[in-house]
Amino acid sequence: MSMIAAVAMASSVQAECKQGVYGSAADFVVIVPLASDPQTLRYQFLDGRRGYTSDPDAPLTCAHDGAVEMGRGDGQTERWSAMPMTATDTTFSSVQTQLVGRLIEPAGGSDRERPLVVMVHGSERTSALDSPYAYALAAQGITVFVYDKRGTGGSEGEYTQNFELLAADAASALAHGRTMARGRFGRAGFFGGSQGGWVAPLAATRSEADFVAVGFGLVASPIEEDREQMFSEARALGLGDEAIELLTRLSNATAKLVLTDFEEGYDELAKVRRALATHSWSQHIRGEYSGDMLRMSEDELRRLGRPRFDNVELIWDYDSIAVLERLEAPLLWVLAEDDREAPIDTTRSALMGLIGKGKPFDVYVFPDTDHGMMEYLTNADGSRKYTRITEGYLRLLGDWIKGESAAAYGRGRRLGGE
Repeated sequence: MSMIAAVAMASSVQAECKQGVYGSAADFVVIVPLASDPQTLRYQFLDGRRGYTSDPDAPLTCAHDGAVEMGRGDGQTERWSAMPMTATDTTFSSVQTQLVGRLIEPAGGSDRERPLVVMVHGSERTSALDSPYAYALAAQGITVFVYDKRGTGGSEGEYTQNFELLAADAASALAHGRTMARGRFGRAGFFGGSQGGWVAPLAATRSEADFVAVGFGLVASPIEEDREQMFSEARALGLGDEAIELLTRLSNATAKLVLTDFEEGYDELAKVRRALATHSWSQHIRGEYSGDMLRMSEDELRRLGRPRFDNVELIWDYDSIAVLERLEAPLLWVLAEDDREAPIDTTRSALMGLIGKGKPFDVYVFPDTDHGMMEYLTNADGSRKYTRITEGYLRLLGDWIKGESAAAYGRGRRLGGE
């Protein structure tokens, strides 16, 4: 066979890949298009392995008859058929805005006992309708309603990070999902990842949700997130109390800027900028936004600060603890122990304090994971190469939402309980 013919044959095989879930609830792989490039298909296994079907070392191939094939250790091939499920696209209204959504229902099982979960995604601006998370939960026997946030994908409106408005949209999504699946589900609630950890609990307080699950979110304000990121960066550089004190001053100055619509805080920032100028390590501090503000001139900040940093209606001093104190529904919170984007110390302490006050919260932490529950390799320069979602995380989400429990979930451990 010529090289051209071999390439053509490989392309024809890959062209047979279809969106869906293959295997069984015990072990499966999700294949969905990439939101930013629908022609590219990505895969995600229950155990957290992920990649693109076009990768040379992808552990699967797609057959002409609609199945997927996986090589086994003994040299044989194992075939997984598509799992039957129904995806129904829809539209719904929230705060005078038309949003698009999709209800994904697995086949089989007892409909009236099946939970319904609304996916509250993070700060991304791409469509969420083909989220691999949504299909991974559906494959575990959960009805899933996923939707595009306002200003993203097919939804109308302007993109925003205003948690109040996003929570109103999430509550509307739950109401619509309940209507669509009426008579075919039991309890209903939310799952929120990253920024969804701010939005989902707030939405639950306004929608009589039966449960809330959160992955790699924060019980802290955006200001506190920025500060904790800088502290984490300083510790990674081996710096001590002097650096932490200077970064606290920097955080206080930039917080004043954002809380006053960039009217006040310039004098404080100028003073800490002079103090940091003698420390070369300050060039390696980023935070969420303070590092960028530090390296902008006062003139630039006065002209460009607000449109650059405050153009999405973020609630900078958002009180996460007050929301969780009002939440009556059971809550699962999963932490990535080495999370650089959302350092966990403040969040873990807050959650354990709420558990101590009697809140029905479950907290798990997975070691050697970064934001997104991603395992990683550390490069020579200290940067990270992300490899896979940590094993056990997706099973934990599925089991907890269904009200089930296993003895172990990968290397994850439950905090503050048995």
